[in-house]
Order: sequence, then structure tokens, then C-alpha cells
Amino acid sequence: MLKLEKRQNPSRFWLYATPVAAVVLTIVAGFILFAFLLEPDASKLVTDPDAGWFETLKGRILADYGRPAAVIRTIFWDPLFGPFAGYTRGQLLVKAGPLILIAVGLALGFRAGIWNIGAEGQYIMGALVGASVALAFYPSGPVEVSWLWGAIAFTWDMTLPRWILFPLAVLAGAFGGWVWAMIPAVLKTRFNTNEILVSLMLVYVAQTFLAKAATGFLRNPESAGFPGSRNFSGFAEAANPFWIAGSGLHWGGAAALGLAVLAYILLTRHLLGFQIRLAGQAPRAARFHGVSPARLVLLCMGISGVLAGLAGWFEVSGPARQISINFNTGYGFTAIIVAFLGRLNPLGIVLAGFLMALTYVGGEMAATNLNLPSAAIQVFQGMLLFFLLGVDVMTNYRFRFVPGAMAKGAR
Repeated sequence: MLKLEKRQNPSRFWLYATPVAAVVLTIVAGFILFAFLLEPDASKLVTDPDAGWFETLKGRILADYGRPAAVIRTIFWDPLFGPFAGYTRGQLLVKAGPLILIAVGLALGFRAGIWNIGAEGQYIMGALVGASVALAFYPSGPVEVSWLWGAIAFTWDMTLPRWILFPLAVLAGAFGGWVWAMIPAVLKTRFNTNEILVSLMLVYVAQTFLAKAATGFLRNPESAGFPGSRNFSGFAEAANPFWIAGSGLHWGGAAALGLAVLAYILLTRHLLGFQIRLAGQAPRAARFHGVSPARLVLLCMGISGVLAGLAGWFEVSGPARQISINFNTGYGFTAIIVAFLGRLNPLGIVLAGFLMALTYVGGEMAATNLNLPSAAIQVFQGMLLFFLLGVDVMTNYRFRFVPGAMAKGAR
């Protein structure tokens, strides 16, 4: 009989093998899922009566399982080495940037035992606040200002230069995410509410604000009634273009990579990083060490909110180009998978972010070229977290065979 028993010390082998095993199991389970979803390829069947049994069997295997294998290849191979890799490699960085930026912030909180599940809402609010500040200075020509019945009159151009407006919008985006993260943080420290539920519920409030902004106070007045803000690609003072055309690298990607390195240094070389790790591993010891739980909640939630808000602003001013009802949402939830897949290590999160970006880009290619339902890619990504958490049990537990247990139970 197999018995699950706790290890005296966590297994270092499974600590690093878990992500690899989870990816392999996800590929296997995804292959089975795609085999059920996709119709067999009848063109591969061998109908010649004179064909040998081997050719017939080969045709049957290719007909039944060729398309699922093509989906796996399209997801993990084609974005890197396929015929359009020159374009899709840049898209990997576009997708990985916000995932890494948000996941790094979440990982700091998760390491301290603070569960911010509402990064999606903070991401949306960062985009909304940053866009609101930037669009407030959209060039609309000189404005005539008159005070005291014309005694004081002058012309004022609302436009700000890029070196002022873009950093101002970056700060506004970070502030928007920080404010949204402070709501569950303050409620946690003041009234001991559950930060998981509060932060998660605030996501739906943020989505309501997003819909109101796209159809109301941020709607482009020149759009003939269609929802959506002005396009940032035509607003040079606030746009976030690629540094090199087709590279996928913009301020968001650079910030993600740079902040991941800084977060790693913080966790491994700074007193605050030690306090974060201690609070997650031994909360009572952390209190004896002088670590304030309330201060740590405010700090970790604030950092994750700031990074999520930055990701939102960099996304709306760059790849997304505008606030819209179908603004590129979902990164906040997917970043949770990235954080755990990277073992809550900022450098591991960088690798996990690119892996998850591969499923985004490759999944879009598979949905387009192989008629795969887009929801199947979301299920595939969810499988990754499922197997990751399942296999992660082996880090702290192990299976042990008990020979006499079955016979004893039978008596």
C-alpha cells in the first residue's frame, strides 16, 4: 500500500523538477484534450486495398492524432522557429512583459503569505488612470482663456512635451494600481478581512469602470459613437512604441526585465527580502524578529499594485493602443500561474513568463490555422497551474510503500 508521508526537509530535486514535470504533464493532457476537440484528418487515411498493414496503421494514426500533434508543435515550436518566427519572436516579448511585471509583484506577496489575487483589477485601474492623465493633455489646439469679463485673456496650449507627459502618465498608472491594491490591504490590516476575496471582488468593479470609460468619459469624441478612447499610436507625446521595429521591446518589457533583477536582489541581499521570506516561512518567528505584519501587508500589496498598474499603462499606451471594452485583460490572472511556475523566484518568473507567452502566441496561431477553439488554450494554460500544484506535493511529501498495511486491513 502506498502511503503519503511528510519529508523532514523539502526535496531540492522536486523543487526544481516540479515545473518541468508540470509542463510535460500539461503537454500530454493537452494532447488528449485536443484529440477530443479536433476532427480526424480524413485525408491521411489509406484507402488503397493493396496497401500493407503498416501503411494503413500509419495512416490511421496520422488521421486520429496528427492534428493534436500539430497543435502542440504550433504552440511550442512555430513561434520560435516557424515560417513567421521573425514576427512572432517579437510578440513573445510583448506578451511576456506584462506577465513578468505583474508576477514579480505577486511573488513578493506570496513569499510573505499575502495572497493578492486581484492583480487583474489593479492592472485595469493602472491603465485607466494612466490613460486619463495622458488624454487630459491630448493636443486639441490653443484654448482661449478669459477671466474678469475679458480683463485677463490669454491663449493656452494644453499639450505637454513627451519628457514630461510620458513619465507623468507612468506615475499615474502606478498610482492607480497602488490605490486599488490599498483597498484590500487597509481592510486586511484594520478589520482582518480576507484579502483574497476583497481583491478578487474588486476585479469586477474595475471591469465596470473599464466599460464605463470605453463608452463614456474616455470615449473618443471623433469615433462616431463607437466605444474606445483615442488611439495612442497617433499621440506621440504619450505613445509607447517599440524601440526597434518588430523587436517587441518597449518601455514595459525593459521595465519588466529590470525590475525582475531588482526584485531578486531585494529578496536575496536586502533586509526587507529576509523579512518577506521569514514572514512566509515562520510567521511567529518573524514577529519575534520585529517584523510588523500590518506593515508587511501594506508594503507587499502596494508593490504588487504598483507593478500591475505599470503593466496596465505600458500595455494601453503600447500594444493595445487604446482603452476599449475588450482591452487586453487576463494578464493579472495568468500572472498567478507565472509566479508559481517560476517558483516565486524573480529570475525564474522571467523564464516562466516567456513560456506562458509562448502559449499565448502559439495558441493564437493554433486557433487561427487549425480551427481550435480559443477557450481550449485557456484550459491548456489552466492545466499548467493544476499540474504544477499537484506535482508540487512531492516537494514536501513522498510516497512510501507499506507492505503489511493491505494484509492487515483485509483481516
